[in-house]
Amino acid sequence: MYGSISDYILNHSLEFKNFIMKHFFCVTLILATTLVSSGCNPSKTSNESVVGYTISAFPVAPALYTTGNRQYVAFYDSLHQMTLAQRTLPDGEWHYLPLDEKVKWDSHNYITMCMDNNGVMHLSGNIHASPLVYFCSDASGNIETFHRATPMVSKNEQRTTYPHFMKLNDGRFVFHYRDGGSGNGNEIYNVQQPDGSWKRMLDKPLTDGQGLMNAYMIGPSMGPDGKFHLIWVWRDTPDCATNHDLSYACSSDLINWQDSQGTPMELPLTLSQHSLIIDSVQAGGGILNVGHQLFFDSEKRPLIAYHKYDENRHTQLYITRLENGLWNTKQITDWEFCWNFRGGGCIISELNINMPKFNDQGDIELSYMRFDPTTNKRWWNMMTIEANTLTLKSEKPMPEEKKDAQAEVESTFPGMKVNFASDLGDGGYRLRWESLETNRDRKPEGPLPPASALKVLKVDSEK
Repeated sequence: MYGSISDYILNHSLEFKNFIMKHFFCVTLILATTLVSSGCNPSKTSNESVVGYTISAFPVAPALYTTGNRQYVAFYDSLHQMTLAQRTLPDGEWHYLPLDEKVKWDSHNYITMCMDNNGVMHLSGNIHASPLVYFCSDASGNIETFHRATPMVSKNEQRTTYPHFMKLNDGRFVFHYRDGGSGNGNEIYNVQQPDGSWKRMLDKPLTDGQGLMNAYMIGPSMGPDGKFHLIWVWRDTPDCATNHDLSYACSSDLINWQDSQGTPMELPLTLSQHSLIIDSVQAGGGILNVGHQLFFDSEKRPLIAYHKYDENRHTQLYITRLENGLWNTKQITDWEFCWNFRGGGCIISELNINMPKFNDQGDIELSYMRFDPTTNKRWWNMMTIEANTLTLKSEKPMPEEKKDAQAEVESTFPGMKVNFASDLGDGGYRLRWESLETNRDRKPEGPLPPASALKVLKVDSEK
């Protein structure tokens, strides 16, 4: 165990030496910030704290979890080592525990954490069609008690991806993940027992590609109606161009599922259950497994913002809303570009749709980021959409007052971008770090950037 921040720095002395040789002025500032975060200047630590130094040659998401006055961060350090950090809020010193896991170059291998109702911390990550990685603490929640706790249930734990913990309102603690690979996988749900052990929540997978495809899901997410809402696309192969058929189901208990009209669905959910399909986009039709957002209006109706190709093979933004059991879909944009994504591995996003919001006038505000790989330029626009008719009222560059000041790149290394990760616990904080773009899960060629400072930032609730 590293213990204090000074121990952490000493264990990364080579990284710091190389960093100083190349970027002395920058490192001086970072080291000063690190000392501030360890309690030398408490007046400056409540809004920003440097946890440590993380990989910047490719993006792979760390995890932040805040509960009461405790804060946990799990990340990959500059040597790719999975590392746990813990502090007491608002400005306690960080303490560290390296875990016996190293990430390679795969951006799929994010880390996730959650605390159960007994105070036990749970962690999973560094998996992509690989054996399940799962650690937990004892009931104290202290990081020094973390230990590897696999197998979880024993079955279907050899080719796992996309881990996710859920704390349900009824007290159940759930863990789900994909079993299998891209184009051939099922979604597995486990539920924790009173003694802390795990068992299958469902006697069948939630979704089943029947050996021909797999479901890429967003959710399940609790809606304002008290139900869990799930959206997904099917994918035939590891090639991201083979995503198809935007689909939807909902449930009150994660066990019994219904389609949009309230008809009970037999598990597992499959492509052959046609009433689950919202938009029958064909493979090669421009829909991506991470290109959609689920949100709700004042009448508690689900809406989905997503993109696909129009009849001219131009990428367009669409919004669909569930109205009396039927989906009302509208094309919002009239763009003249084509995001021609294809191939395997994590790809560079040329279009990011942010979570839509309703403004004081009742209109939908939707911001998005465009990226042009030929010029390496990004820009942000804001749309205002009339909510009743789902028609575009205006589109303009993102107003200055709505831009995120913390999204400005600080590194001078070419090609860097800013990444954020939200708080998985009580909220109120987020993580910030910088990295190069993803490189389809391969090591980038040429010189690599120095490790990036991983910062915990307090979220401004007024913005």
